[in-house]
Amino acid sequence: MSNDVPTRTLDLGCTFRYSSLAPTAAVFQVAGQESPTAKILQESWEVTGDLPMHHYRDLYDNPCTRLVLPVGVTTLTYSARATVPDAFDSWDESAAEIAPTELPDEVLVYTLASRYCESDVLAGQAWKKFGHLDPGYHRVQAVNTFVNEWLTYLTGSTTSTVTAMDAFATGRGVCRDFAHLMITFCRALNIPARYVHGYITDMDVPSPGTPMDFHAWTQIWLGDRWWDFDPRWNSPRKGRVIIGTGRDAADVAMVTTYGAPWLQLMTVTAQEAVE
Repeated sequence: MSNDVPTRTLDLGCTFRYSSLAPTAAVFQVAGQESPTAKILQESWEVTGDLPMHHYRDLYDNPCTRLVLPVGVTTLTYSARATVPDAFDSWDESAAEIAPTELPDEVLVYTLASRYCESDVLAGQAWKKFGHLDPGYHRVQAVNTFVNEWLTYLTGSTTSTVTAMDAFATGRGVCRDFAHLMITFCRALNIPARYVHGYITDMDVPSPGTPMDFHAWTQIWLGDRWWDFDPRWNSPRKGRVIIGTGRDAADVAMVTTYGAPWLQLMTVTAQEAVE
């Protein structure tokens, strides 16, 4: 973030409460990350009984936290304060698609089909709907708009096993399904696309009127960098703070438990700080 760009301060965080019948290993991926558009000023963890926690970075360099949930009820809370630009998502209408032969090595994995993004299966649909458009930013934006209009957002309409193909067939989903479908179409067009899991605020946009939750969107490789596209909203937003990036939701699960504890409570905070 440039020093001359006005910023706003956010309070971020989440709380999980689990009840376990047996000791259960768990991995939490809920911590905000530093990025070109977000700076983490401070963060803290609180957990019942001061259980030992181990912090590490995963295959995609996302921050993760391991611990063992003991028998009984455990509450874990993550809190952070961050600054973000007082500006909506950036874009560049001249940003170009890059041929696979010219892509950086580390970006190629985001052109391939993955568990939730069956780009090989939906390739025919992708080329039929978008193949005639000029390559570049405007074609990606056309995919973004199509997904936004094709899918109806409906809380609880899908499960953790629903794929982009399923969402395309039913025409409904939640933010992760919007992201998966856009990623799938872009990869089918040989455009690198990755899944983003994070916090987002309602700053300077109408509130959706639903409880705050984690959010999923996409990043698309155009020119020499990743650009944010959000098919759920199809409009720029302020206050994105990334938690994790990966091929799809399987790579950035907010919680992975090696057992079956009962999730009693989950709350999420992402709002402008009140000084």
